[in-house]
Parts: sequence; structure tokens; C-alpha cells
Amino acid sequence: MPVPTLVVPRAEFSIEDPWAVPPECRPADLRRSTDGGAPRLPTSFAAYSDGEFLTIIFQAVDDDVVAAMLEHDEPLWQEDVVEVFLAPAGGTAYFELELSPLATTFDARIESPDGVRETMHADLSWTCEGLFAAVRREGPRIDYVLRVPFAAIGGRPARANFFRVDRGAAHGDEYSAWSPTMKEPADFHVVAAFGELVFD
Repeated sequence: MPVPTLVVPRAEFSIEDPWAVPPECRPADLRRSTDGGAPRLPTSFAAYSDGEFLTIIFQAVDDDVVAAMLEHDEPLWQEDVVEVFLAPAGGTAYFELELSPLATTFDARIESPDGVRETMHADLSWTCEGLFAAVRREGPRIDYVLRVPFAAIGGRPARANFFRVDRGAAHGDEYSAWSPTMKEPADFHVVAAFGELVFD
């Protein structure tokens, strides 16, 4: 399956409304990570840059929020969460950023010499200095924003993937991705599935 390309436009960030999607952006939909099908609940994301930061905005519907963790770097993937993986050009490392419906964050530097989970190593001591994160909930809709300083991740990322984990006892767990990894059971740590980023 060919990997997608995301054009990241130049736009200015507004602290008054950090969830606003600039008109220059073209939001993309997430699909089921395991098979590329339509997920039960929709999620879209948009990304833009102001030259120093990459801002990612997720817009999701959630009819059964599963979230209780409040401490930074807790295993947020065990609950509802959105995730961003950002990879610099060259090398074998990438950065993992997560944000829960309670605005709890997780960040790690992943060293993945073979591009697969079995041989990767997560460095949780790494911190994304200057990260801005915020969540807005209105009924079943949840908007998330992550504003990532390029300086914290070594410059503009060349490749990326964007994910959502939706937990639920009634409907079961679902895993969504911009570029589906096509793994069963679901596995987001598949570097070969990362899409390309092109900055305007």
C-alpha cells in the first residue's frame, strides 16, 4: 500500500483559538489501522507550520470517553488517545507524542533500528521542551491540539503518522491511522507505513 503525502502549509497560530484550522489546511481522515476501512467513529486531523512549530489539530467524535490518567508519561495508549509520530530525515529514530481527552501528555524518543516494534527502544526520559497541548470537549466532539517546536525534535520532520485509539467496552477497541499499518493485532510502530511531509 503506497504511503500518503501531506502538504503542510504555512499559517499563523492563534492562542485565542488554538483549535482553529487555518483555511490553508486540507484536513485528512483517519482510517482503521488494521485494514484501511472506515472506523466506527470519525477522526480528522490538520497540520500547519509557522516556521518554528508544527501544529496538529485532531477533530474527533467520541460517544464513550475512556480516560482517567493524569500524570505525564503514563501509558496513555491503554485509554482513549490521539498520537503523533514524527521522524527526521535519515537515521532510525522518531518521536512519539500522545494527548488524552483529559489533556494528559506522553512523549518519548523511539530508536527503531529495524523499523518494527520487536527491536525498538522507547526513551521516556526525553521531553519535548516547549510542547503546547490543549483539549476542548463539546458534547461528543473532542478537539485536540499539539504544537511541537521544531527545535525539540531536531528540525522539520520528513515523515510522520497520525493515530487514534478509541477504547470502549460496548463496541470494542478501535485503532485508526492516517497511513494504516495493516497489522492485526493493531501496531502503530511500523516505520515503513509513515507518510511523507512536504512543507510549503
